[in-house]
Amino acid sequence: MLAVTLCRVPPTEHAPFLAAARDALTSLAQRPGFHRGHLGRALDDETQWVLSTEWGAVGDYRRGLSAYDVKVALAPLMVFMVNAPSAYEVVAAVETGPGGS
Repeated sequence: MLAVTLCRVPPTEHAPFLAAARDALTSLAQRPGFHRGHLGRALDDETQWVLSTEWGAVGDYRRGLSAYDVKVALAPLMVFMVNAPSAYEVVAAVETGPGGS
């Protein structure tokens, strides 16, 4: 299951946002069912960021978000979050093997 959270961050807030997002990823990574997470910034618009995580199941994701330490870690990011759907079912996937690009 994919969780994609879009954020709009003014340039003056990039440094604190980045620090808070790293803390949030670290907290999320401690939760059961977490597979991986990424923070990205749009190449064409420096105010657009995305926090994406992969989970074993939607229940893992929802339980992960309900953990107290995760709520505390995500709180500083909430002011930047765009109100949009965030949980997605994986319907197709392709992965490269070792040595792939």
